[in-house]
Amino acid sequence: MFMQNVSVEMQPLHLALEALGPDGLKDSLASMMLIRAFEEQVDQLYLAGRTRGTLHLSIGQEATNVGALRALKSGDRFFSHHRGHGHALAWTDSPQRVMADIMGKTGGFCDGFGGTMHMADVKSGFLGGNGIVAGSLPMSTGVGLAIRLRAEDAVCLVFFGDGAANEGAFHEALNMASLSQLPVIYVCENNSYAMSTPVNSAFNVESIASRAAAYGIPGFTIDGNDFLDVFHCVHSAVRRARNGDGPTLVEALTYRIKGHSRSDRQAYRSRDEVRRWQEPDRDPILRFASTLIHGGILDEGDIAALKATANSRVDDAVACAEAAPKPDPSRLMDHVYA
Repeated sequence: MFMQNVSVEMQPLHLALEALGPDGLKDSLASMMLIRAFEEQVDQLYLAGRTRGTLHLSIGQEATNVGALRALKSGDRFFSHHRGHGHALAWTDSPQRVMADIMGKTGGFCDGFGGTMHMADVKSGFLGGNGIVAGSLPMSTGVGLAIRLRAEDAVCLVFFGDGAANEGAFHEALNMASLSQLPVIYVCENNSYAMSTPVNSAFNVESIASRAAAYGIPGFTIDGNDFLDVFHCVHSAVRRARNGDGPTLVEALTYRIKGHSRSDRQAYRSRDEVRRWQEPDRDPILRFASTLIHGGILDEGDIAALKATANSRVDDAVACAEAAPKPDPSRLMDHVYA
C-alpha cells in the first residue's frame, strides 16, 4: 500500500510536546538559532578571506535541518550534502568542531582535512556530506541494507536537494530501497533552485514527492520552514521504517536566502523574492519562536537569551578555530586511498 504526493497539515504543538517535551522544543529553537548565527558569521569570515575554498550556506533552511534530525535517536545514521553545516550543527551541537573543519584547523571532526563539504562524525552516526550532487543517495540505501542485514534497531536518513532528484542515482536508490523495504528516509530539501535553475523549469510533475508513487512508497510534501510540520512527518517516516515497513520520500519546501555559493550573483531571482521569504510568516526561526511564545513555552526574554547564547557560542568557535594549529603537512596522505 502506498500514497501518492500527500500534503501534511501543520501538526498541533501538543503532539511535539509529547514527543520532545518543553526542553526539547526549546533546544530545537536554540539549535536553529545557532545554525543561523554560525552561517552568518561564516559568511563574513569568507568575505574577509579567513576561510578557504567555496562556501554553501543553509540560511533559511534551519527548520528542515533541525526538525528532521530531531526525529532520529542515538544509533541512527544520516547523510548530508554540500550544504551541510546546519545538519552537522543540529546533530552534534559542536560549533567549535564544525568551524575548525571549515577553517582547515585541527580539532575539527576530520581534524581540518574535511573542509566545508566533507566533514563527518561517523561515531555519532553523521556519515558525512560530499560535493557530488545525489552522491549520498545510493550510499544511504547501502547503509539501509547493512542495517537490515545486521538486524539493527536503526534507520538511515539522507538529505538531498531538488537538483539531485533529477539524477539517475535518485531513482536507482529509491527503487532498490523500495524492493527490499529498507529503513531509509529520503528528505529532499526543495529550496526552489538547483544552482540557478528554478524547480518549475526542471520538473514536469506537481511535486517531487509524487515520484514516490513510481516505487510504491509513501511520498509527502510538507512545509520545510515549519519545524512542527517537518518533525511530525519525519518522525512518522522514522517510525514506519523502524517497524520494517520500508522507505519514505519527504519533500520539504524551503528556501535558501543566500546564493548557491558565495560566487553566485543571483541574477535568476529578484531581491523582492528573497525579502518575501525573510518575512515573519515565512522565516523558520521567527515562525517557530512565535509558536513557542503563543504556546506558553517561552517568552520574549527567553528568545533574546537564546539568541545571545547562540552568538556567544559562535564567537567562541571562531576564537578556538583561529587559535588551533593547521594539520601537519606530513599527514597529507593519511586519508587518501586508491
